[in-house]
Amino acid sequence: MKALTVQPLTANSARLEDVPEPPESDGPVLVETLAVGVCGTDVEIVSGAYGWAPPGRDRLVLGHESLGRVLDAPAGAGVAAGDLVVGIVRRPDPVPCGNCAVGEWDFCRNGEYTERGIKARDGYCSERYRIEPDFVVKVDPGLGSSGVLLEPASVVAKAWEQVERIGGRAHFAPRRALVTGAGPIGLLAALVGVQKGLDVHVLDQVTSGPKPQLVAALGATYHTGAVKDAGDAPDVVIECTGVGALVFDAMEHVGPGGVVCLTGVSSGGRSLDVDAGMLNRSMVLENESVVGSVNANRRHYEAGADALAAADRNWLERVVSRRVPIDDWGAALERRPDDVKVVIELGH
Repeated sequence: MKALTVQPLTANSARLEDVPEPPESDGPVLVETLAVGVCGTDVEIVSGAYGWAPPGRDRLVLGHESLGRVLDAPAGAGVAAGDLVVGIVRRPDPVPCGNCAVGEWDFCRNGEYTERGIKARDGYCSERYRIEPDFVVKVDPGLGSSGVLLEPASVVAKAWEQVERIGGRAHFAPRRALVTGAGPIGLLAALVGVQKGLDVHVLDQVTSGPKPQLVAALGATYHTGAVKDAGDAPDVVIECTGVGALVFDAMEHVGPGGVVCLTGVSSGGRSLDVDAGMLNRSMVLENESVVGSVNANRRHYEAGADALAAADRNWLERVVSRRVPIDDWGAALERRPDDVKVVIELGH
């Protein structure tokens, strides 16, 4: 079968090749892959900056944002032939640490977790894969091909959960939310904020193209510039860019008792001039909080699936801005001005 593979930490090593059928040791549920989303992590792996091959191998099957159709599943698996499904990315470490032992593997403490398509476990960008029932999530069939957005939606669901848990330390009735970044994560964060009934504002750099239109279609408000230019101080900030200056800008301007959730990963090697004393004073005296959030566990995938099922189908289809056949996979890794979410298609 066809699969998109790479030799981790080796630039320009990605290729489409024939690989063996997935081994039964991967799990009893057999899935036909329909589509795989592309994100910055995939670009980093292909560039040679990141990634680990499975033990005893030098190549890794790419793809951690998946959508597939079940071909075969045992009784009691929770899914059946014909179901649309998404595979969970992370697996708990074998020790396990305290968090992995209770299903909170997204909070793994010893770093020995594995991740499909990223770390020591083949991904989903192959014509078929096998998976364990506990790590496959059913998607509303009405979503169709938009179900490929579930993995990023799971990241957003976890971020909002963290915000609400931290805010819940006191009376927490947020009214205004700011999302920084209008990429797929930012747009889905805005979607969930609107579903929660908040006054949602989105801050990004671009002034034209699909992003401002997608924000407006949600009933949210689009801004450019600095955080202070996006109106009154927000009760919640979901930071989705990883841009250092914007992270500190969000921390400085969140409202009293507010929560800033960081989901973007910053690149190192850049220095910023920050009035740390003033920032500390504000955060302490106003009971403000900052939390980092990454990855997701099964609970978050299920919450993300609910959010997608409740969303406008046409809006979700517009978030997927470009679909590329597997034979032309290289085009999916190219950044184009109007890209939002790019997807590699393997089946129908």
